[in-house]
Amino acid sequence: MAHKDKLDVLIIGCGNIAGYFDEQKSKKNKPYTHAGAYVWDGRFNISACVEPNQERRKAFMKFWAVDKEFSSLDKLIASGGCFDVISLCSPTATHFHDLQKAISLKPKVIFCEKPVTYAIAETEKVIAECEKSNILLLVNYTRTWDPTFVQLRANIRAGKWGQLRSIIGTYNKGILNNGSHLIDLLYSFVESIDIVGVSHPIFDFFENDPTVSALLEGSNDVPIHLVAANAADYAFFELQLIFSQGVLVMEESGFRWRERKVEGSHIFSGYQRLDSGVFQDGSYEQSMLGAVDNIYKSINGSDTLASTGRSALKVQRLCEAIKQASLCSVEGGNAE
Repeated sequence: MAHKDKLDVLIIGCGNIAGYFDEQKSKKNKPYTHAGAYVWDGRFNISACVEPNQERRKAFMKFWAVDKEFSSLDKLIASGGCFDVISLCSPTATHFHDLQKAISLKPKVIFCEKPVTYAIAETEKVIAECEKSNILLLVNYTRTWDPTFVQLRANIRAGKWGQLRSIIGTYNKGILNNGSHLIDLLYSFVESIDIVGVSHPIFDFFENDPTVSALLEGSNDVPIHLVAANAADYAFFELQLIFSQGVLVMEESGFRWRERKVEGSHIFSGYQRLDSGVFQDGSYEQSMLGAVDNIYKSINGSDTLASTGRSALKVQRLCEAIKQASLCSVEGGNAE
């Protein structure tokens, strides 16, 4: 691809992840949103936005100094326009429709919030159409670009923590919407995952996306336990990695990490135990900046996408299998 200094961006949907989260905090803090990351990076120009809610659209346009606004994708398409990057931040229920429209605009990259769609067949179709049109599809599994997590994976590959023994992940707010973030992380540590058993579904936020506890088994017989919390109580997203040489815990969604190393017991001679641990701040706040940097470099030919439609489809297939097994467990119980 030919090098281009400034990339034109269209943002579809002007809600929380599009820009609102960053509109509510100091501009000195690193961004958590698409618009915030594009502006902070400086190599992008947000040239248009699409949002059906007029009040929200006007506020977004004013805050982020967007050139053009549209109430629908059809109106934008009718007006013409060419974009290097399209950020899809609309509700998941409209993703398939919106992605069809976005593909017709033939951008270089579509940066899509997860999940790509609610249906595997629709996700497969979107991926095929993007590949046919030579459009790169990036899916926002944010921790992919978290420098702390990137370094963690490098340390694990280098054997710093020894052999991976087991994994425990806790989440809420839907196996597909939030659980998929955990599944995506799990595939960083194991190549394959099989379902051993599932719990009954908990409908704690979405009527079509339950939160499910599951016992899984990763490659090399690594046991994995997904533990369901309830979104009605509080947000909860944590990961515990148990190794032969210690334990790593991601807390507060990745804003804090705890490292526990092996030491000799001070009480029982000859026994090994874990120390009380060292806490360190995570670097989750750099994730969106990493994502847009990945976009810029992929367009200009110096990088490949770190989270693709294909990797997201692999995650979605497992999430859907867990969901369906859970729903079947309820139907089976009712049948008895």
